[in-house]
Amino acid sequence: MKRWNRWQDWVAVIVGLYAALSTMWTAQAGASTLLMVGCGVLLIVCGVWNLMSPGMPVAEWVQLALGALLFISPWIGQYSGHMGAAWTSWIGGALALVAAGMALQPSMHMHAGHDHGGAAAH
Repeated sequence: MKRWNRWQDWVAVIVGLYAALSTMWTAQAGASTLLMVGCGVLLIVCGVWNLMSPGMPVAEWVQLALGALLFISPWIGQYSGHMGAAWTSWIGGALALVAAGMALQPSMHMHAGHDHGGAAAH
């Protein structure tokens, strides 16, 4: 895996950027602003971390957790009734979860290759 070219990590960056910025044009309620901006910024940071250092499974797991948190945040933050903010969180969280899930296996294989001097694990 090369640096800066994994589409899955770019998805996390874009989803994070959209979630954080969407608070400017969607009606906010409860803890929506805090959760959407917080998860968004953390997804951006995690996506950039993954882009800079591919093959680190822990970063993919963090991205998975952040996607899950963004997905469930409308219920946690009491804004599931505010459709713009809620749907942004649900769709963005689902996209981040899928992208991280698809990146996890290749990342684990790359990490395992580094742990064993490049040889396949048996």
